Amino acid sequence: MASSETHYTLPRAEFEKPVKLLIVVAPYYRDIADQLLAGARAEIEASGGTHETVEVPGALEVPTAVGIAERLSNFDGYVALGCIIRGETTHYDTVCNDSSRGLALLGLQGLCIGNGILTVENTAQAEARAEATGQNKGGGAAAAALHLIALSRKWGGQREGVGFKPVRDEYQIAASSKGKTSA
Repeated sequence: MASSETHYTLPRAEFEKPVKLLIVVAPYYRDIADQLLAGARAEIEASGGTHETVEVPGALEVPTAVGIAERLSNFDGYVALGCIIRGETTHYDTVCNDSSRGLALLGLQGLCIGNGILTVENTAQAEARAEATGQNKGGGAAAAALHLIALSRKWGGQREGVGFKPVRDEYQIAASSKGKTSA
């Protein structure tokens, strides 16, 4: 039984400079989402970070919202939250697989994402995993994002120009070739 198992948890990530995370939540099951949010927010705040929260219609939209935010904003990392409960059709499999795949692909591109989208068989399983004073999967997703941000800063340093203002050397504007000859 999963509730009687003990799991190792990494020490809380620490930062010299504050971090800013975007929490993207699909509140289809509002009570579950609220518990996930409470855990994620508490973990981010305990690390000294700040956060913003946006809601999307469902778990399939979470990766898209993260991708949009990465292109148009200045977050250090992302926390994906939601809950998918098995129903009578195969739609459950599609939503589970595609939301997870979307987040994984974004992560492989270098985004620091903690995946807290629950995939469960029933409401009781969701409640046990979401409860902030229980398994706290929302807090765990936030902790995962924070650890990835710490690794990103350790290996690559914090980039200047994240978001709307890229550093000048990060892109080049094509120079005019008028009056120039090729070598």
